[in-house]
Amino acid sequence: MLDPRYAYMSAYLKGEEPKVVAASHVERMSRMTSIPDALAAIRDTDVGNYLEEFSIKTFDDLDQLLWRYLAHRIAHVESFKYLPNDMRKVSRGYVVRYDVSNVKAALQAVSTGEKGRMIPVGIIHDNSLLEELFQVEAVEGIAEILTKCRLGDYAPIVRRYEVSGGAKSKLMVEAMLDGQFYHGLLGMAKDVREGSVLAKAFGLVIDLTNLQIACRATIEGIGPEAGECFIPGGYMIGERALRDLLPLKLGDIPRRLDNSQYRDIANEVVNAYDKTKNITAVAEIIGKHTFILLQVMLSPRALSPLVMAWYLILKETEIRNVRLILKAIDDNVPVEDIRRYLVL
Repeated sequence: MLDPRYAYMSAYLKGEEPKVVAASHVERMSRMTSIPDALAAIRDTDVGNYLEEFSIKTFDDLDQLLWRYLAHRIAHVESFKYLPNDMRKVSRGYVVRYDVSNVKAALQAVSTGEKGRMIPVGIIHDNSLLEELFQVEAVEGIAEILTKCRLGDYAPIVRRYEVSGGAKSKLMVEAMLDGQFYHGLLGMAKDVREGSVLAKAFGLVIDLTNLQIACRATIEGIGPEAGECFIPGGYMIGERALRDLLPLKLGDIPRRLDNSQYRDIANEVVNAYDKTKNITAVAEIIGKHTFILLQVMLSPRALSPLVMAWYLILKETEIRNVRLILKAIDDNVPVEDIRRYLVL
């Protein structure tokens, strides 16, 4: 007999979905020319209602509040007395992605001396060590913080970072950090109900992450040396096929992909990069399509830990969309110019 807690939590989490910022809200926000007006356009959503409680003076204030909101929502859901244990496992496993992001920012700061913005979500944050991570000045300090937070599996990877190693070292260590994160997710999926579906979803995400690595390596001129950066555990693209992409020019990658969906995604990456000449376009396009794949696989699921996975992905995507739009407004950039990066 199915544990009634799944029905309770599924009903709650599914009931939260209509409260997120949707395409109709984005259309209203895109017509606004000031942040206060844009926030007024989403006041009927949960995040809009949350932001109304604060006095916001700068985009940096707003940025921190958006991440604080996400942390608040995750903590709120995890506090439920009737939360099934494997739903909690999904949440605890997933939030490590923010630790990985913060560690990458810390490594960048050690390398360049420029402090990056930390996301107040994740295990390091929950252990009240995020400020210490922000202030760290050496790679060893980052490794020590990871060990304190029981994220010690990431410490040896961080220690491989070469401060003056250039693009190759940065790409390799970031890929290894991502690989460790997905390794943890795949291990977690073995211990939860419907874990095979979750493992397949993560395998598809690994495919797209590897495609992103191949595109970055091509743009940055790293070439075949980036072969050791690929993440194992992909679902449809094998290591040999990935390595075959590395000697190519960016524009030649799409036609070397057998899967038509991945080919279309690669074409979109090529077009976006050709237009902007900004390597961040690669991550934006891959991120959008990652969401679409996960939506197809996870959104229809109910009475399952997969409901938690989808809720976390949905809320993260909501924050990402709102940040992009509000940043564009703050910079006096037409929202139409960043619309292709939005996930709707």
